[in-house]
Amino acid sequence: MKQVDIKGIIVPIVTPFRADETVNVPELRRQVERQIEAGIHAIFAFGTNGEGYILDADDKYLVLATIIDQVAGRVPVYAGTGCISTRETIEQCEMAEDLGADVLSVITPSFAKASQAELQAHYEAVAAAVPDMPIVLYNIPARTGNALAPETVAALADVPNIVGAKDSSGDWDNLKAYIDLTADKDFAVLSGNDALILKALQHGAAGSIAGCANVYPKNMVGIYENFVAGNLEAAEACQGNVANLRSCFKYGNPNTIVKTAVNLLGYPVGKCRAPFNQVPEEGIEALKQVLAADAERGVC
Repeated sequence: MKQVDIKGIIVPIVTPFRADETVNVPELRRQVERQIEAGIHAIFAFGTNGEGYILDADDKYLVLATIIDQVAGRVPVYAGTGCISTRETIEQCEMAEDLGADVLSVITPSFAKASQAELQAHYEAVAAAVPDMPIVLYNIPARTGNALAPETVAALADVPNIVGAKDSSGDWDNLKAYIDLTADKDFAVLSGNDALILKALQHGAAGSIAGCANVYPKNMVGIYENFVAGNLEAAEACQGNVANLRSCFKYGNPNTIVKTAVNLLGYPVGKCRAPFNQVPEEGIEALKQVLAADAERGVC
């Protein structure tokens, strides 16, 4: 199995689109460079903020191949390979492995309700199909309708190439249970909620897959780096800087808000793919005010 340290701030990088909704490859390369220059610890292709839910197989191949080429081994590359069926998930995992991804992030199946036994069997089958690839479980029940119970995560942590879990439930007790129940295993828990990064690190998490890093990469990296350096005051300041941006999430899909913010910063990453691409005018104005205020305070 590939040996990759699952740690730090991992950006689920936005997928830039042109006006016709095709992938804007030059801008994707630019965003990769922007993140690496900011000190990001890994790049995650077509996660939730990368709109993996709306990309087809050809899009995913193009996006991942571009990111791997641009990264050129400087940081690990994660690929979001989870699909509804076990069969398609395995196909996507094999595609990512062939292209040279370092880690696979496998979201729970969606739409149809799955039992914990079905989820466990799904992940065990996927892991067996790509035994040389590290796999990070991805729990985001508000989006998929299926929640990975802490006990299921603890059981799956015994599978050799299932090496971590990202929890985006927003439920601190659930995230804490992931950490507590796997504390005696070689297993990394990542916060998927940007408001809980520092709290999770203090409790033993390895890092975060942080959507807000698309907007403020240096700040998000600062949460982790300052924590590791023992500068809690600076880490707390960086964590606090996330609140204003997150307050704008009430105006639409968080993915859309994040991508709109990146555009407002001057990067032409385009809109999210329809129909998930609308932000009301009051939301745009609120974002502009937040970005201006944060810029004045030096948040970047």
